[in-house]
Amino acid sequence: MLAAFSGHPFLAELALRDWAEQRGIDRSELTRLSGDDVTPERLEPLLAPSLFGGGGVIVDLAGVKPGKELMALLTGAAAPALVLDVTAPPTRAKVYEAHGELIRSPNPQRPGDVLGWLLPYAKSQGLRLEKDAAQYLADVFGTDLTGMAGELNKLSFLPAGTRLDEATVQAVVGREKAGDSFAMLDAATAGRPALALEQLGRLLRGGEDPFRLLGAVVWQYSLIARCVGLLADSGGRVNDNAAAQRLGAKPYPVKKALAVARRLNETRIRQHLGRVAQADLDLKRGHDPARVLERLMIELSR
Repeated sequence: MLAAFSGHPFLAELALRDWAEQRGIDRSELTRLSGDDVTPERLEPLLAPSLFGGGGVIVDLAGVKPGKELMALLTGAAAPALVLDVTAPPTRAKVYEAHGELIRSPNPQRPGDVLGWLLPYAKSQGLRLEKDAAQYLADVFGTDLTGMAGELNKLSFLPAGTRLDEATVQAVVGREKAGDSFAMLDAATAGRPALALEQLGRLLRGGEDPFRLLGAVVWQYSLIARCVGLLADSGGRVNDNAAAQRLGAKPYPVKKALAVARRLNETRIRQHLGRVAQADLDLKRGHDPARVLERLMIELSR
């Protein structure tokens, strides 16, 4: 009996649990193999038929490249063989489908996808998260669904009827939102230095290296400058996907860069690029990194 589970690691694990429960399989009776333990020698006796019942295995293929012998054992299993293969390539996916089942779970990567998973999952756990609280968790944990699930478990101990808004959830989680370098630049070019400095502070307190952060600013302003040129050439009539194709970049950063570029023109982007270049020079001369970046945000906000 072969069943494989792919997708996000946390969701694949949940799918495995649900699959086993529906078929009356006690996972505590299954041996779990992972890493260097995933070998034909360890696997074979666990999949052999037994006169006394039982047997079976959960195989986690994270970091493992299964060879032909190991796959042959899995496909011929007489006992339950539950395989966590979260990044199952097409070749292995076909094997699972031909000899058993392949259960695909989603793999949220974009913020909207994470929220689309988080709100229904919280509801299934008996928690009615308010949207701002869900957004906070998504901002803090990104695609770490396991981390979010752990925080939801903490929230379940709050008194019944507690309002699960952002302030309440943040008090329980105890983590500040991560900074967003595009949000920082967006605020600066919109003439909102306080918000730009707030985002900068979050980034620095989150451990972002100042040199790496300025490198991101240089890259982002290079993309913004190209977007300014593209808007000028098209008379401002270009959508996000068309711009991404023209610039040979991914749609998400291009969308962010276009939002900033629409507030600029060639004269202003040249001024901003000069300020970014000066900040880069100041950092290399040994000036205080936080002060250099703070001054840059204020200058970009003028």
